[in-house]
Amino acid sequence: MTERDVRLGTIQETLLIPLYGRAVETRKQEAVLRDPVAEQLVAAIDYDFARFDGLPSLLGTVLRTSLFDRWVAHFLAEHPTGTVVEIGTGLNTRYERTDNGRARWFDLDLPDVIELRRTFFTDTPRRTMIAASVTDVAWADTVTARSGGPYLFAAEAVLPYLEETDARDVIGLLADRFPGSLLALDTSGPGHFDTQDEHDALSKVEARMQWNCADPAQLAEWRPGVEVLATHTLSNLPAPMYDELPAPVQDMLSGLAAQRLPRVEDYRLNLVRLP
Repeated sequence: MTERDVRLGTIQETLLIPLYGRAVETRKQEAVLRDPVAEQLVAAIDYDFARFDGLPSLLGTVLRTSLFDRWVAHFLAEHPTGTVVEIGTGLNTRYERTDNGRARWFDLDLPDVIELRRTFFTDTPRRTMIAASVTDVAWADTVTARSGGPYLFAAEAVLPYLEETDARDVIGLLADRFPGSLLALDTSGPGHFDTQDEHDALSKVEARMQWNCADPAQLAEWRPGVEVLATHTLSNLPAPMYDELPAPVQDMLSGLAAQRLPRVEDYRLNLVRLP
């Protein structure tokens, strides 16, 4: 495959922002994470990624991804043969960064996104792509038929873009079909949700968040028994993760924490256990 020979067509642009963020981060001397595959994908896709250059939120997407990576890595350390399901996988490469050689993986996304993924990735005995909406209950049949628990579901930058009724249905589906499983997800509260038209990256694409969640504890109102195991903002990451960040990133996050900006404090990264 030569550079710039993959054209996007109708693929959602929002999946390109975190991809480019990881590629840019990988080039830094001191990086939050390294993702050489992201660099390869960016080089192969015919898109003007330069429109995202210099945007502060690129680092935000990298920090979010890094935290989700840590949750997946901790899960696999406890359950080496467990199953990880990437909901709305986009062009994520978490498998390449965290796979332990024993786990079962599923990459779930809409058919046009999976078509793009198949340009770069292939199914293996341990890794399967599923072309379906997360709101389509049939994908759960595929996962349960081809794997066993325990399960961790990673829904990174996915559920906030659903209507609230659809997000509620997804939580219900996961709880019904995969009780006791872990779910990593992000939520957007009022200060973040209401300013998305002014967001440095989202303002450049058409997609908009639809589900406004002021408190991740709301999930327990939807499905009694949901337990919030961890919830963080980008300015208040887990101490072990923060301590491993490059010094310039630590300084930037400390400055953000001091400002307590609603658009930062109302965007949360959460790990929950389903009932």
